[in-house]
Amino acid sequence: RDRSPSRGLGDVYKRQPWKGRKIKEDVIMRKTKKILSVALASTMVLSLAACGGKSTTETTQAAAETTAAAESSAAETTAEADGFNLAVCLASEPQTMDPALNSTVDGAIMTQHMFEGLAKYVNDGNGNAQIVSGQAEAWEKVVNDDGTVTYTYKMRPDAKWSDGQKVTAGDFEYSWKRLANPETAADYCYMIDMVKGYDAVADGSADPSTLGITAVDDQTLQIDLTYDCPYFEEIMAFPATFPVRQDMVESSDNWTFDPSTYIGNGPYKMTEWSHNAYISMEKNENYYDYENLGPDTIKFTLLDDNNAMLKGYNNGELDFIENLPVDEIPTYLASGELEIGDYLGTYYVCFNTEDEVFSDPNIRKAFSLVIDRNYIVENVSQAGEVPADGYVPNGVNDAAGAGSDDFRTVGGSYYSISDEDYEANCEEARQLLADAGYPNGEGFPTVEYLYNTADNHKKIGEALQNMWQTELGVTVNLNNQDWNVFLQNRKDGNFQIARNGWIADYNDPCSFLDMWYTDGGNNDAQYSNPDYDAAIDAAKATSDPEERMKAFHEAEDILIGQDSVLAPIYFYTQPYMLNPDIDGMYYTPLGYFFFGYTSKK
Repeated sequence: RDRSPSRGLGDVYKRQPWKGRKIKEDVIMRKTKKILSVALASTMVLSLAACGGKSTTETTQAAAETTAAAESSAAETTAEADGFNLAVCLASEPQTMDPALNSTVDGAIMTQHMFEGLAKYVNDGNGNAQIVSGQAEAWEKVVNDDGTVTYTYKMRPDAKWSDGQKVTAGDFEYSWKRLANPETAADYCYMIDMVKGYDAVADGSADPSTLGITAVDDQTLQIDLTYDCPYFEEIMAFPATFPVRQDMVESSDNWTFDPSTYIGNGPYKMTEWSHNAYISMEKNENYYDYENLGPDTIKFTLLDDNNAMLKGYNNGELDFIENLPVDEIPTYLASGELEIGDYLGTYYVCFNTEDEVFSDPNIRKAFSLVIDRNYIVENVSQAGEVPADGYVPNGVNDAAGAGSDDFRTVGGSYYSISDEDYEANCEEARQLLADAGYPNGEGFPTVEYLYNTADNHKKIGEALQNMWQTELGVTVNLNNQDWNVFLQNRKDGNFQIARNGWIADYNDPCSFLDMWYTDGGNNDAQYSNPDYDAAIDAAKATSDPEERMKAFHEAEDILIGQDSVLAPIYFYTQPYMLNPDIDGMYYTPLGYFFFGYTSKK
């Protein structure tokens, strides 16, 4: 997921949110990946379920009751009974507010406030985010003798849409089948590829009605899986699986623009969308936990100018911002006003593998090797990021789960990121370029680097441009575009090299690796390799943790070690600034901030 104009979606879910530590300068300058890996692993609050027997029953009712009590207690501290209006800035105009079509973090945060899935993220009262029951009050999981799985959900009897209409199991059946339907053209359709019948529906050989999700009655939903997916409960809370109202969706192509048709089932409802200015929402009086909600209104201001964001925060117009000018980061870190949160994501360069120049993996590798990742994190981004020596970031679980060596540690490094080895990397890169017919860059065509408008992307782009020209002798022009235009051109393959980023959708390497499957909805590199596809297929064909991870490591070896499809630059951190008078915000390292239960101190 690329999740905002200045960050990379993707969403990990079952992890402790960042509580607000302040990064000291020495940590920023040299944070080792082992330290980050251990820190991320220690924040896990729910472990992924493993295969355990032929039949298990799971219910989340007790967890829901505990969480509701904690949320109620937090909400009771609200300073004012009304008139609490929160102002937030995440990014600029979202590409879409359709939960099924969105593929950005900023869009996901907003839809998280206006829609709710079968499960949801909550604050347990101690600053920890966990998944509990949402629109489903409880569920049962049965692992069948043949390895398939059946989930049965009981819908919450008081679940309602924002217009007062009852939410039914049929709403979820419609929405999941719409997500899988190729006519919807949802980038995230593959998030439910574990559901029976998905493959045939997705390739158009079967009708969406055959997908393995059935509303038994208004209160009972059944979902059949082809295997015991270890992260499925996180999928239940993923924005693309949120329900949408069939009558609203089919009433107009522009149903998301009008508050009268943008009917949600979450804690807040849209009241106005002033395009390129703001999206406003207010408490949903039909939400089952209405009495415990915090802000009366939440206004998401839409900006892509980091200077304007910082100015709005400093003059009190904004209570929360994620982005500020890169040059200001050291000052606000030193003052303690800028917080740095953990973030499971990777910032990287994406090559168009169908481009005449970058179809050659050796040229892609040469461009990757000369990137001085240490220089970028220490002198350009400056927010505690960790130089990337692979694609899947630190903190993503391997077979042994949380608390053990993570996927990056087990997988090792694909290239040295030490300062001492940088010149050797450059020598290898120059030789690769010479072998491709361009000694010292002679005869290499002028190429273009595409990025979206944001201060940090511009500075990183300029650093990359200088490295490529200095070390390889090639000319790279920079081209910046507005967020929505950039997203579409990158998706369509209208680029040679492009800025990219991906944030985990759940804590599993699959979240990073299955997107590069041939013709995948988020496969911006236009990449296709049968061996890679086979490795992904093998990982998804087994529930055995060791076998899954072996296949995923093989896939990353092909993607990065062999084909150099991407050039990872750093593993993200999440900077943000929050009005010190606001309490109760919680966060997951997927990049999701939740404001619905905040209060004024």
